[in-house]
Amino acid sequence: MSTTFQNIRGTFDILPDAYTDDGGTRIASSAEWRHVEATVRDVLCRYNFEEIRTPALEPTELVARGVGESTDIVQKEMFAFERSGTQYVLRPEITAPVVRSFLQHHLDQRGGVQKLFYLGPCFRAEKPQKGRYRQFHQFGIEIMGADKPRADAETIAVLMAVCDALGLTDLKLRLNTLGTPERRAEYVEALQDYLAPHADELSETSQRRLERNPLRILDTKVEHEQEILRDAPKLMDFVGEESLAHYDEVKEHLDGLRIEYEEDPQLVRGLDYYTETTFELESPGLGAQSALAGGGRYDRLAEVLGSDEPFPAVGFAAGMERLFLALDAADVDRPGTPTPDVFIAALGEEAERWVFRTTQSLRDAGLHVAHDLMGRSLKAQMKEANRQNAPYAMIIGSNELEAEAATVKEMESGEQQEVDFDELAEYLARRVDGTEAG
Repeated sequence: MSTTFQNIRGTFDILPDAYTDDGGTRIASSAEWRHVEATVRDVLCRYNFEEIRTPALEPTELVARGVGESTDIVQKEMFAFERSGTQYVLRPEITAPVVRSFLQHHLDQRGGVQKLFYLGPCFRAEKPQKGRYRQFHQFGIEIMGADKPRADAETIAVLMAVCDALGLTDLKLRLNTLGTPERRAEYVEALQDYLAPHADELSETSQRRLERNPLRILDTKVEHEQEILRDAPKLMDFVGEESLAHYDEVKEHLDGLRIEYEEDPQLVRGLDYYTETTFELESPGLGAQSALAGGGRYDRLAEVLGSDEPFPAVGFAAGMERLFLALDAADVDRPGTPTPDVFIAALGEEAERWVFRTTQSLRDAGLHVAHDLMGRSLKAQMKEANRQNAPYAMIIGSNELEAEAATVKEMESGEQQEVDFDELAEYLARRVDGTEAG
């Protein structure tokens, strides 16, 4: 009995054509992915960022430190395993690997601020749902070595520029400041004291977080927990004057760039190495799972990962799958499957040999050329030319070979033009570029 294998649940194939998966989610075509990735790279290069690529496989301890021992990711969602006494993990995010690489290769010695970007797959063993997968893709940036508010504002500006270039405009930017870890520790203690009498009213998840990571409770979507938090201590009351000045300058820069934002005192990060500015970008059209990207300053992460001292850094990470959901919700146009510039049909073995050679030379000239590889009938070949939406077609048989000229047909209008073989490349290039009238 034969076995047909399927992709692993929580993963998906990216195909030449878009399709809908078993959960009802539209999976974008490979052409759409290339378009989005190219747009991301183009914007980030204009902002003077350089690409960094790190392995999908990292030491488990790196991720545990970088993401946080008490987080759900480390506690429940890592694909981790041991081999020959070494603990490995498929990376669940890319910031910690980038900082690891930065320290390992002494990128600070290149001089100046290091502006890095990444794009690649990540892995989390969470329950698959719309827009959330066990293998997913992130792009993001890290600005290493700049502690000024301008770096925070530029990080946000880059994210907004990417979204604008993709055609996403109806977005909400939430902004907050976390202050310093020392002042935040005081806030955590006050929050725990406030929530302790309400512990029995909290969900099981929030009860766990109350001990391990109480700031995460502020993210709750449970209505009665939100009601409890209404009178809880406010983080902003624990933020020092220097941090407030930093935050005010970030907002001043954003105002100067006319980037709209909404201040949200409930927006927090639960790990000690996060400092000062934090932000999240949402697409309201996606409903409850509206987050597209999140980021902020993490000046203490390098120290957590082995640096002798803190190193200023700020960045963001964005989910590609979430981005595609937002593009779909906003009905943003994206390129379809690429089509050939011309399809060449052959009649007879001699014509097939000529077409095979000529196809290669036309491709060398920069044209996108398709032809038949199955020896099918002329009718079948022309049907294939229509299926591939080729704007031009040529039929090569014994008469064309004898005359050393081809008839080029414009498929939509039916107009035909006889062209000498040695002028085909130049003629087709002009037609495709629109510089030659019919």
